[in-house]
Amino acid sequence: MIIGDLFIFDNLSKLVATFIAFFILIILIYSFGYIKERKFSYYFWFLITGILSIGVVFTRNVWIIISLWGFLGFTLFQLINLSDDDKASSTAKKTFIVVGGSDGLMLLGFILYAHLTSSLSFNLAVDKQPLIINNGLTLLSFIFIALGCFAKAGAIPLHTWIPHVAKDAPVTVVAYLPASLDKLLGIYLLARIVKDTFILDNWAKAFLLVMGALTVIFAVMMALIQHNIKKLLGYHAVSQVGYMILGIASGTSLGLASGLFHMVNHAIYKSCLFLCAGNIEKETGSSQLEDLGGIGKFMPLTFIFTLIASFSISGIPPFNGFVSKWTIYQSLLDLFNTTTFITLKVIVSLSLVMALVGSGLTLASFLKLISSVFLGKPKKIVREVGFSLYFPPFILSLLCIIFGLFAYSTILKFIEKGAGGIYFSGLWRPLLSTGLIVLGVVLGLILFFFSARITRYSPSYIGGEVLEDEVKSEDFYNTIKDLSLLKKIYNCAENKYFDIYEQGKRLIFLLGRFLSFLHNGVLPTYLVWCLIGMLGLLYLFFR
Repeated sequence: MIIGDLFIFDNLSKLVATFIAFFILIILIYSFGYIKERKFSYYFWFLITGILSIGVVFTRNVWIIISLWGFLGFTLFQLINLSDDDKASSTAKKTFIVVGGSDGLMLLGFILYAHLTSSLSFNLAVDKQPLIINNGLTLLSFIFIALGCFAKAGAIPLHTWIPHVAKDAPVTVVAYLPASLDKLLGIYLLARIVKDTFILDNWAKAFLLVMGALTVIFAVMMALIQHNIKKLLGYHAVSQVGYMILGIASGTSLGLASGLFHMVNHAIYKSCLFLCAGNIEKETGSSQLEDLGGIGKFMPLTFIFTLIASFSISGIPPFNGFVSKWTIYQSLLDLFNTTTFITLKVIVSLSLVMALVGSGLTLASFLKLISSVFLGKPKKIVREVGFSLYFPPFILSLLCIIFGLFAYSTILKFIEKGAGGIYFSGLWRPLLSTGLIVLGVVLGLILFFFSARITRYSPSYIGGEVLEDEVKSEDFYNTIKDLSLLKKIYNCAENKYFDIYEQGKRLIFLLGRFLSFLHNGVLPTYLVWCLIGMLGLLYLFFR
């Protein structure tokens, strides 16, 4: 249902608004047991953020969207800046500048769009045909709007605020915004403009595919070497956005449905992981992997919830992350089979390979996390958290299972209506596959118990050499930084060459030093610059 040029209440907006309301409730429950200081400010900005987010998905007017979108950047700044830590203040400023700058790009994109269509409503499906991207101006309008969506969701190249927010902000804020609401809003608007506003040409699809593939592989490589739980999860919050963009890039109903499904799944398991990380930090006083170990026996519920969410994000069947990634792979294969543009075929092939590799590396990094935090020798004696802190992760981990086993009879039928087409056809049968997986686990346990009497214990070794010292799992992947090509890339990352905020700051400071050099206080120098300016004006007027 559409009310004038201001509001829209269709299946897609209702679906996203429902999950926004769900995450408001689930994070609110967790906050009751976690937030101890500055409660009024926290809950005020928390609720304002939720209301504005719901307003965005029910709005179709360009100026209202831009206004709400911009104010959400301000509420994000306020929530990050709640603590008195200098790092949190610096991170809040960085986030505000990156997200606010991208809002300017989005505004410019919508202005171009309004110029091209003479309309202030971005959803034109019921009024007229969507805008065909067939020239440079329409492509530029699409890219500018997409970059605004990228910044909100956390995709390359506007992703660098998320790992810092994950590390420095309160875990409730991270689970509420970068992990859930910001992902829902950014991907929702991207899916909306692809579905109803623009008709993508091959170059627009190629742009989305390249950005999605780079987001997947770059962020997961950074996550692999992290030693802080929350920062590791922050880079994965970036990496998973790439899968959503890859699905949407196809422009088909299957691709849109798969991208939206992964959006929902990501919000579920990533919020679960951040809340579990909050439980760990609350009880142990640290989120550094080297300070933890062996707490699985003391915090069994947190261990189980983290394990389920880790399997989900890694794309392990029968959890929800596997199903959505499976549909994304299928949408890429469909795009490869239907397009005749050779360049696009190459890009699709490379994107599919990067997505598969990224999924494997995601599993590798979570094996490190699970091993370092929950297994091994205990370094601290802790206890399980209270009900309000383990109930939200329990609900979220339960949804990881339900949306994996019963995706077709639960969530996917609503996503199908939102995407406007058939969402899935393939060989994946969740109940049969789950039964075979469970059977394999049971047989493995039986063999283990019957062979326990003849078990031989040997010292640990690598490459035939007995290890003298204990190998720390948190250091295991550090060796990849020594590979010749990756070493250069990691060095560039450490020097923040890929951080658009840091590079912009360096450029501004360089410009400032140049202007300071020009303003040297010598009168003849100023007269020379005045003369040059006058000559320039004369040239412009009389050429």
